[in-house]
Amino acid sequence: MKTLKYLLIVFSITLFTNCSDDDSSEQITSLTSEIFNIEAFEDSNIFGTIEYFKNSNSTITIEINLVGTESNQSYPAKIVFDTAADYDVTNTEVAINLVPVDGNSGKSRTTFSTLEDGTFISYEALLDFDGNIVINKSETSQVIVTQSDIGQNILTTNTVSYPLSEVDVSDISGTITFTERVNGEALAEISLVGSPEGGVHPAHIHSGSVATAPGAIAFTFNPVISKISKTNVAKLDDGSPFGYDDVLSVNGYVNVHLSATNLGIILAQGNIGAN
Repeated sequence: MKTLKYLLIVFSITLFTNCSDDDSSEQITSLTSEIFNIEAFEDSNIFGTIEYFKNSNSTITIEINLVGTESNQSYPAKIVFDTAADYDVTNTEVAINLVPVDGNSGKSRTTFSTLEDGTFISYEALLDFDGNIVINKSETSQVIVTQSDIGQNILTTNTVSYPLSEVDVSDISGTITFTERVNGEALAEISLVGSPEGGVHPAHIHSGSVATAPGAIAFTFNPVISKISKTNVAKLDDGSPFGYDDVLSVNGYVNVHLSATNLGIILAQGNIGAN
């Protein structure tokens, strides 16, 4: 009887201890979250949202929700450094590899606390991250289906556009639009009408105005490929700071040239800023 009594006491203590361990296990909860849009890339017709969750154990969960994905398809997703306009598939460092998006559900969920190089990143730092999210068509394809700036590179509603008029080649004109980023930099988008498909056209901001041209090159845009160019605007070619507010007051004009070997032939031109 004493032995049985002793065993019952030991069993009770063990059961109590196990229950105590379960009660003290950490319950991970989401403390707050932010949600942002993910834009379709060109004509992919795939778009959606990305949501950041701040977890109670100092991790971050990223949830992607897309529409337009194909069933039984897996879409690799990653966060890379710098802006979408700076993205170069051959020379871009991956900051965070995300769980691929399931084409059946359009969803992906990744929990992490460090970048790919092992550096810790907080929820607050991710909200201010200098990067963009890229989602590809498949593991074997570099074709982009969605791409959007994140963190400090997100675009605000502040924007200004200037016309680019035809100059040396008839029926080629366009516009240049500057949109402010959260960090005060800008996205410059050149859009041409009538330019030939496949053409590569250098473009610059020149000092002075169209009336006083030619002026020295102050800023170099990414070339216009066929009809479109996108460039991050943060500093002039000489390294001087040059953001959205500076664009509004700059004494300058924009030239879009025929080619790198034919800079003297101007396709489109227009005053910007103070002019």
